[in-house]
Amino acid sequence: MIFLSTPAVLIAISIAISFLGTFHYVRDTIRGTTKPNRVTWFMWALAPITASVVSYFSGGDMWSALKVFSAGFFPALVFAASFYNPQAYWKLGAFDLICGALSLAALLLWLGMSQTAFAIVLAIVGDLFASLPTFTKTLRRPDTETGFAYICYALSFIPSLLALSVWNFENAAFQLYLVGLNVLLVLMVYRNRLFRRNF
Repeated sequence: MIFLSTPAVLIAISIAISFLGTFHYVRDTIRGTTKPNRVTWFMWALAPITASVVSYFSGGDMWSALKVFSAGFFPALVFAASFYNPQAYWKLGAFDLICGALSLAALLLWLGMSQTAFAIVLAIVGDLFASLPTFTKTLRRPDTETGFAYICYALSFIPSLLALSVWNFENAAFQLYLVGLNVLLVLMVYRNRLFRRNF
């Protein structure tokens, strides 16, 4: 019988919550009711998968690397699903491509960084550039997003943060950033319901 440590169990719970959100997002994408921005979801997939591979082969903790890998693998599923239904595609413009290029540039700089703290800042900047196209799309058309997925993504970082044995910038910064990012997306998607004025 395999006994998992408490951090491993917490990370497994975190991954399960993320999977639940991804399931709903992929389902809605296939139906055509959700229209993911491919630049955002491609970069959301690329950066964590790259980071998890680097971490694992550099001797990092397997469970932590698995959590990071899942943070990239699930967006990769969304990216792939966007090709299944022609209606589930958000037309890209110059702004989207520029954000994608800046995100990729930040990712390449991050890979070359030896200072961990600065590398994390670059990773956050790169992820933020990748997120901007979805921010602008959600502000204009919140009906093209699946808000429940972002709720799951935000909640999924609670157990993974609890699994940290050492709380410092290096371990917590990117996860806390992702909590804030997903909470912001939830507010954008549901803003008409949350802030509806009754006259």
